[in-house]
Amino acid sequence: MLTKKLYIATFGCQMNVNDSERIVTMLAELGYAPTEHLREGDLILFNTCTVRGGASDKVHQHLANLRNLKKKRPATLIGIAGCVAQEEGDRLLNDYPWLDIVVGTHNLHLVKDMVRDAEKGARRSETDFLDSSQRLDLFPPIAGINRSSAFVTVMQGCDNFCAYCIVPYVRGREISRRFDEIMLEVRELADQRVQEIVLLGQNVNSYGLKGEGQPPFHELLRAVAEVAGVSRIRFMTSHPKDMSDQLIACYADLPTLCGALHLPAQSGNNRILNAMNRGYSRERYLETVYKLKSARPDVKLTGDMIVGFPGETEAEFEETLSLMEAVNYFDLFSFVYSPRPGTRAAELADDLPKQVKLERLDRLQKLQLQHSRAHNEAYVGTIQQVLVDGLAKREGQVTGRVESGRIVNLSGTPDLIGTLAEVRILEGYANSLLGELL
Repeated sequence: MLTKKLYIATFGCQMNVNDSERIVTMLAELGYAPTEHLREGDLILFNTCTVRGGASDKVHQHLANLRNLKKKRPATLIGIAGCVAQEEGDRLLNDYPWLDIVVGTHNLHLVKDMVRDAEKGARRSETDFLDSSQRLDLFPPIAGINRSSAFVTVMQGCDNFCAYCIVPYVRGREISRRFDEIMLEVRELADQRVQEIVLLGQNVNSYGLKGEGQPPFHELLRAVAEVAGVSRIRFMTSHPKDMSDQLIACYADLPTLCGALHLPAQSGNNRILNAMNRGYSRERYLETVYKLKSARPDVKLTGDMIVGFPGETEAEFEETLSLMEAVNYFDLFSFVYSPRPGTRAAELADDLPKQVKLERLDRLQKLQLQHSRAHNEAYVGTIQQVLVDGLAKREGQVTGRVESGRIVNLSGTPDLIGTLAEVRILEGYANSLLGELL
């Protein structure tokens, strides 16, 4: 079979990264091998995110830019997967006549058939939602794992319906994967010398809470921690309202559970949190943070913040800054509010000038930069275990991550990849660390 080239660009969350890996596995059966260069692609596929308007706009620009390439190379196949595909469906085929494939979030199992049809000249759009019984059987394994860290999907979908968020509309309702199948996949990955397991879900810590006969998430964590060969466990993304005391206790009891947690707050003001339909108050969020720090004093917390939600006052924004001071985030992903069609917040009056929103975002990000630098500088002089996972950009260096997830670059040879190395931290920068092998 002649090798064809697949160029796949992934936008958005780790769930999309995981989906892209599964697409690569499935299309390998049709003779497609990945390439990092778009213009080499016999199949060009965008796996997309629509959580923010900017992410969706970027995808549309990419699609528009491919018009001339399709004219010059008509045999090149162009596809779009993920959340933008799910949201817009057949409209994409109408808007972009050079587009061949539109595959939604519940239909990745159809990718091979759709590519076969596209190779014969047939354009297809598949965006139907599947029921739970069908979805449970559609978790194809990822082939050829040859790295130190791997994602394992444990649940999909979201039932929270935060006022600003389109995820429930494009990912569907929550469904927990079967416990036994998760554990089988984890054991197989451990047998392949994967040292770090990252458990994934849109709302990962609601695993097992929907009456599907699966154990709660904290029991799943403890089971994964017992698998021989697993040196590190992470999970994302968690929802603060589902951060139970039993789950928090895992941070005290499980040495292989990394002391790092993504715990999105979105705002520090109770009125805004209520308008967002987040399901917790500022006080409850901080109580959860204090419990986590009691269980694991060195835990590193990351989060998300939305600036300029409709009606946000200056005083309410100041409460977000004060929450940041109280939590002392390791890292923070922050954005200006972006209305998404079909969500409740899109119907709210929003008269806050864009310039004010951007000025608030700038203040927030400058504060977080101070916090992140201080965290990184605190590593200097310490000895850390670094899971080395690849070559660094600079020649003669490898790169890896400490338990918190912070990137460390150090001088080393490729034989270090896949190992846990003892490293002394020499420098702390804005977004990374420099270390030396001991």
